[in-house]
Amino acid sequence: MQNTVPHPLLPQLSRLLTMEMGLYYPEKCWGDLERRVAAAAPALGMPNTEACIHQLLSASLTRRQIEILARHLTVGETYFFREKGCFDVLEARILPELMRACAREHRQLRIWSAGCCTGEEPYSIAILLDRLMQNTGEPNVTILATDINPIFLEKAAAGVYNKWSFRGTAAWIKERYFKPRKDGQFEILPNIRKQVTFSYLNLAEGYPDFINDTEAMDLIFCRNVLMYFSPDGVLKIGQSFHRSLVNGGWLILSPVEISTRLFPKFKLITFPEAALYHKNESPPPEGTVVKYPVLPELPDPPEDVNRIPTRAFAPPLYLLDKEMPAVPECVPAEPLIKGIWAQAARIHNIADGPKDHEEFETLCNKARSYANAGQLTEAVGWCEKAIAVNKLNPAVHYLLATICQELGQSTMAKQSLTRTIYLDPEFVLAHFTLGSLCMFDDQHCEAERHFNNTLALLALSAYDKILPESNGLTAGRLKHIITSVRSGISPGPRKNKHND
Repeated sequence: MQNTVPHPLLPQLSRLLTMEMGLYYPEKCWGDLERRVAAAAPALGMPNTEACIHQLLSASLTRRQIEILARHLTVGETYFFREKGCFDVLEARILPELMRACAREHRQLRIWSAGCCTGEEPYSIAILLDRLMQNTGEPNVTILATDINPIFLEKAAAGVYNKWSFRGTAAWIKERYFKPRKDGQFEILPNIRKQVTFSYLNLAEGYPDFINDTEAMDLIFCRNVLMYFSPDGVLKIGQSFHRSLVNGGWLILSPVEISTRLFPKFKLITFPEAALYHKNESPPPEGTVVKYPVLPELPDPPEDVNRIPTRAFAPPLYLLDKEMPAVPECVPAEPLIKGIWAQAARIHNIADGPKDHEEFETLCNKARSYANAGQLTEAVGWCEKAIAVNKLNPAVHYLLATICQELGQSTMAKQSLTRTIYLDPEFVLAHFTLGSLCMFDDQHCEAERHFNNTLALLALSAYDKILPESNGLTAGRLKHIITSVRSGISPGPRKNKHND
């Protein structure tokens, strides 16, 4: 969008947000910042965007202002057991060792979910610990979950979730740990809820501190949070996390946030399923990487979900592989997850059985037929029926997005594309289409991010590879299209901007 407030105000506000909330808005994102502050202005009691910015700049931000801004400047989107490979490593490697250490030292196991959003992450940790501690009595563990957004914390404390929070999650988890409600939602069981303490915390403020209970942690989760912060802010937070952890503790980030430059005090440990940071006061020489052996395939939980035995685990094997290359400075984008992170990105997108699979394919074919015939409203209906049969198939969400795009419903198209990417982070055309829609809506910062993700994925494909769901478009051709779009030269006739 075109900036409408006087030029000095946006850079001043950007600096204020970085200083007091840690949020980072470089110049190319000022249009997004202005739009979000405009949305927050009524809640802040201001008549317009410019007056709102003047008020925010007049003094240090109050707790109430920070909470309102957090609701508009941060996005909450997560689900249970997100990045499954990470939880597999925790269950088989990390947590059993930490539990033994805490037992030897006669102390609690302490875990912190920093930026917990609506609670799916800390409850996933509590469920995992419940599995590991079967028949051992009351768990001797503290799980602290913090966030800057009070709306997120309120929902998290309630512990009530809809079906979308369980995408990609094994059915037995919902059956064992949640109680279905009459409104179609699911409420987490009280014994799991009471294990988690939710609390407000601004990561830009000071910690560790006994007042906010952030000291002496064994494990810190902070996933998909640091992307909002400046590099200097991330470096500062990483240093604080290092102080918050006991020696031998672990820091868990999203794969997109890993950077050896921004977390120099930690040692990056690579597993076949994930990569985690380890606090070790006597680390090996700089630039080396610890490599763990591949975990064996473990059986699925038994059908009797009320009697799940503790999963067998193997102790960590700190094997220094001097031939392994140094970890790259930064993993550029989540869709690049390959190799050690591949399992975290995989979702089983299948219907319940052959009959359902046939029904799903029939419904998708009908949706395509109606769309090809120009009967777009009918096509949307068939897509929705297909999604009702199999909600976890990314292709049908992408098909719905393209139809909504043709109908001029860009908001609905973006929502479907976002679902596509969450279900399949490597769906190239979903990233590209989302970037195109953001560009048409003048959301240039977000468009740039989606185009970067697209190019990162295309770099892994042969030039002449035909992209899935593209009707013959090759990886090389899409690279040229993105280059043309970025340079302002359209590769073809440009459509009129969509309006919802």
